[in-house]
Amino acid sequence: MKQKKIVMTGGNGRFAQVFKKIKKKEKIFYPSKQVLNLKNITSIKKYIKKIRPDYLIHCAALSRPMDIHEKNIQESISTNIIGTSNIVKVCSQENVKLIYFSTNYVYPGTKGNYKESDSVLPINKYALSKLGGECAVQMYENSLILRICMTEKPFVHKNAFNDVETNFMYHYDFAKNLLKLINHKGIINVGGPKKIIYDFAKKTNKKVVSISSKKVLGRQFPKKQTMNIQKYLSIIK
Repeated sequence: MKQKKIVMTGGNGRFAQVFKKIKKKEKIFYPSKQVLNLKNITSIKKYIKKIRPDYLIHCAALSRPMDIHEKNIQESISTNIIGTSNIVKVCSQENVKLIYFSTNYVYPGTKGNYKESDSVLPINKYALSKLGGECAVQMYENSLILRICMTEKPFVHKNAFNDVETNFMYHYDFAKNLLKLINHKGIINVGGPKKIIYDFAKKTNKKVVSISSKKVLGRQFPKKQTMNIQKYLSIIK
């Protein structure tokens, strides 16, 4: 059987570094942003025509620090929306299956247990930029959107909210299951068991400080950000 070829954007990013450690039978390519420039569609076309992959996993994005999406919307739009649109264009032209990393933050965060079919209402400008990418991806039928809630291990932040419930999981826990999803289409929520963020964080970071979201953000922050992950669990079992 022919070995499948997969390109993963964000080849030097946090998730890719973990994914590289997972044993797999597929041949994976991890182009840097210098080799595959999201803002330059010619760069993307050249690389994809050279590699001719079966799949492209698009996890490159502008994410941290979160306030960059408030301070520099031009960069947020250029990378997360226009950059993703460029990826979609090339994948559709070259008939490459596209898997897009989105975020649980596209949901309103007011009721929890969000299903893939529930309405979206991004809670911040980062989520708006990722939803903008989703819109482009949904125009291409040969695609899969993963709304993911994950972070590094150990928990890297100094503080953790004690009043926000979510589905955090660690990169490795998702990395080992990612390739079980790539032949699916549509949207899949991806995350771990429902937990208060502080309760999740303190298991791997004993120094993390418990804080309220209102104290940090100075406003009402959506506290019920959990997703229904039954679809994901049924696939990876």
